[in-house]
Amino acid sequence: MEFHEILQMNMGNKNLDVLKNIDFIENIKEFGIMQQLYRAAIKEVRTKLEILDEEFQIKYDHSPIHHIEYRLKSPQSIMDKLIQKDVEISTQSIWNNLSDVAGIRVICNYISDIDKIAAFLVRQDDITLIRRNDYIENPKPNGYRSLHLIVAVPIFLSDSTKHVKVEVQIRTIAMDFWASLEHKLKYKTQDEVSKVIRDRLFDCARSITQLDLEMQSIYEAIKADQE
Repeated sequence: MEFHEILQMNMGNKNLDVLKNIDFIENIKEFGIMQQLYRAAIKEVRTKLEILDEEFQIKYDHSPIHHIEYRLKSPQSIMDKLIQKDVEISTQSIWNNLSDVAGIRVICNYISDIDKIAAFLVRQDDITLIRRNDYIENPKPNGYRSLHLIVAVPIFLSDSTKHVKVEVQIRTIAMDFWASLEHKLKYKTQDEVSKVIRDRLFDCARSITQLDLEMQSIYEAIKADQE
């Protein structure tokens, strides 16, 4: 199936006028090159994180990263986001207006690992920090907690260098557990969930926060005993 056919299926008849944008629809090759750049950026940042984790393991006998997940937004998701933002439908518009086409999620063992990983990542010479949103110190109203970084990493091509944006989400296992289930529950219904349900989810988020703090305390106590 051609890319423009995927877009048309996703958009429906109400947005067919958008499909008249020749620059976006007919330049499939340009879109493919852009996707390759985002995939390369994911690989670059993921490798940096894996190297940091290995270094911590060797130096401190501790792996701060439990595991790493990554994803590249689908053409449908990209189109939805551009329409939602009410911006031009073009490959250049993707570069200018979207910062989460390439995404990496870093799941850490303990709360203290989050700031360490973030600090060491953005300290690297070829990483540019564009934006930092700390939803751990300032959780979202629904209880969501995570550290979000938008970084740019250089991708060296045969004839040029492109600085590609990647969204990096860093959270603990407990935070990820809550966020993953909350996301699934949210999309189980098309209607707004009741205040009772929202309050219960928020209470769960608060309980998980206490669990994170307690696990951190236990880890530090065991480390102190060993020393």
